[in-house]
Amino acid sequence: MTPYTNFYYFGFALYALLPVFLFFKFKLASKFWLVITTIFMLALQYAATKNIFVATSFSELWLVLGYGVVQYLLALLFLVIRPAVHTKSGANRIVFWVVVLLSLAPLLAGKFIPLVNPSYLLVFLGLSYATFRCLDVIIGIQDGLIKNLPPFQYLTFLLFFPTISSGPVDRYQRFSEDWNHRRTGTEFINDIDGAIQRIFRGFLYKFILASLINTYWLDVAASQHGFLANVSYMYAYSFYLFFDFAGYSAFAIGFSYIFGIHSPENFNLPFLATNMIDFWNRWHISLSSFFRDNIYNRFVFAALKGRWFKNKFTASYLGFLLSMGLMGLWHGTAWHYIIYGLYHGVLLILTDMLERNNKKKKWWDENKPVNKVLSIVITFQLVCFGLLIFSGHLG
Repeated sequence: MTPYTNFYYFGFALYALLPVFLFFKFKLASKFWLVITTIFMLALQYAATKNIFVATSFSELWLVLGYGVVQYLLALLFLVIRPAVHTKSGANRIVFWVVVLLSLAPLLAGKFIPLVNPSYLLVFLGLSYATFRCLDVIIGIQDGLIKNLPPFQYLTFLLFFPTISSGPVDRYQRFSEDWNHRRTGTEFINDIDGAIQRIFRGFLYKFILASLINTYWLDVAASQHGFLANVSYMYAYSFYLFFDFAGYSAFAIGFSYIFGIHSPENFNLPFLATNMIDFWNRWHISLSSFFRDNIYNRFVFAALKGRWFKNKFTASYLGFLLSMGLMGLWHGTAWHYIIYGLYHGVLLILTDMLERNNKKKKWWDENKPVNKVLSIVITFQLVCFGLLIFSGHLG
């Protein structure tokens, strides 16, 4: 059963969420119920059966749980051996990258093996998001920020049912603070209030606005041909994708709040962004911040420290292309995903160039209302064209 796509899912979830009202004052009972509820909801979400060989089949749930256990053992092994190799910089880097590749292996297999073997089955909905959580833990261990790894805490973080299939991409240290926090009555009421607001927003976005756009605009535009039809499809798809995805995120965050887990917000009025850097601070925020912190910033820091390039801006521009290119590849191996990522990498480079030039020559006053509106309009067109590329409809 795919989360947040039909009302049966919400009916089952209601039975899982109601006991929280009895346990919220008791930290141990709340943790226990969160673990039980996660297993119960995962059993619903991954009830499908996979046939691996002619006479061999198993529930997809075992694939998900097996993935979680293997990733936990890998992270635990790295936590144990890291102190022994930490003083040897070369060995430390080698071990770190080996662990990263091993953690990435299931996702890489799921992305590339289907190119030659479309019947490959060892994937599950949410594998991409789970991989980011695994990498977050490994990077945290490498940076010395994670000192211990309780199994139930790790597995609940990795397989947390509200966010496993559609995000947001949470961070282990942030999750741990909520996991170990005992809520007061006031905090519980505030969490329920926040949950209700987000869940109702989810219904508005996904089941009303996205549904109406899909039925009366997107499908109509998709059935037509010509330049104007493509333009109509571009705007329809952009609005549909936002309301559908933001609806998913609102549901996930709302359900998380009920358990006292404050999953990060994923959208902040992205179509009102004034430039492409501003856009990526508003759109799929948890994913873009993960790429910024763990790929862009690390690449730029390493390049500047090692003096890889003469021009100090080269590292930043290559960092944009690298991080956005990988983001495109993360969505899929089809050409339009990769081009989508590189397209945004180029736009981020151009935005940075224009901003630096404007600081020197002062040819654009960003505080003027007319200029701000114009910036929003131009950025919106660039974003929508990028989403047209992402849709694959352009080809």
